[in-house]
Amino acid sequence: MRQVTITTEFIKLQDLLKFAGLVETGGEAKERIQAGEALVNGEVCAQRGKKIRPGDQVRFNGETLTVKYAD
Repeated sequence: MRQVTITTEFIKLQDLLKFAGLVETGGEAKERIQAGEALVNGEVCAQRGKKIRPGDQVRFNGETLTVKYAD
């Protein structure tokens, strides 16, 4: 499990995937999310703008990500 640190209230799912280096472009993130490849808290999420906050768990391409606020 990988932790991603953010400095804002939330991060959008597509931005999280780009920020974590799991996709190359926003277009790739959009296509793969809409194809049902991302799970948020164990459920398929096809909303690329889904707000991910600390405590949420994202599973994508065999990796699990969690988000935490910067100290």
